[in-house]
Amino acid sequence: MSSTNTEQKLCIDHIAHFVPDGESASAALSHLGFTLTPLSAQSHRLQADGPLVPAGTSNRCVMLRQGYLEFLTPTHDTPNARQLRDAIARYTGVHLIAFGTTAAGEDHARLQREGFDPLPPVALQRQAETEDGEATARFTVVRVAPATMAEGRIQFCQHHTPDVVWQPRWLAHANHAVGLAAVLVCVADPAQTARRYARFTGLPISESQDTWRLDTARGHVLFADVATLQQTLGVTPPALPWIAGYVIDSDDMSATRRIAGGNAVGERLCVALPPALGGMIIFQAAGGTPFTLSQTQ
Repeated sequence: MSSTNTEQKLCIDHIAHFVPDGESASAALSHLGFTLTPLSAQSHRLQADGPLVPAGTSNRCVMLRQGYLEFLTPTHDTPNARQLRDAIARYTGVHLIAFGTTAAGEDHARLQREGFDPLPPVALQRQAETEDGEATARFTVVRVAPATMAEGRIQFCQHHTPDVVWQPRWLAHANHAVGLAAVLVCVADPAQTARRYARFTGLPISESQDTWRLDTARGHVLFADVATLQQTLGVTPPALPWIAGYVIDSDDMSATRRIAGGNAVGERLCVALPPALGGMIIFQAAGGTPFTLSQTQ
């Protein structure tokens, strides 16, 4: 089953963990062999011509050659920070999936047509260190009201300064991670949820062995129920819905096993993340077939 494709190409741009303690999360990521960007405080303009105000959150990122991982910590008492704290109260882990876009305005218009009642686009920015000094990373983010997408903060992100975000010095990792390949979402009704995401993105979905998949130009989202996740990965959700984790490509699985540890699941490696991060990572060899849960059996 599929929906009409959007003219612009969407991809899996990044995911974000919401974590209560940035220092503990950073230590855990370093132990797993990831290189981290410096800590950065976020700010945003709620209207295009409005003032720049603190978002009340700080982040560090794991930049990959394709996509990235973000780790967000609430730092002040702002509406944005309160949303993070409310999400963390459900579980520590991934609460955000960002679809990379080249046309945020078109995504906003599609959400309106499909009845998602999107919020006004947000001009988000943060300061970033570069080898030539400090620079500003700028993004346009399209979101819907909290709870519109029960799985978390599901949004679109258009990068205006990719060279500031993807700096070569942050792309090498001891565990040889190179790309964000998939996101795994555990829900009560995978078919219904996948159809909603198809309307949200305008992208095709397909079904295989009780798991639904939404394909993007780079990467995909898998939707599975509790029983399927327990049978294939042996995990039980801390809450429903649950963005359980994600799949990362490695260009040297031997190094990944040596650094990150984890358990073999077929030809892949499943790493249960510590409480400071929450969720799981499945590592796979870059260039292989797209991940499905049937491959873990």
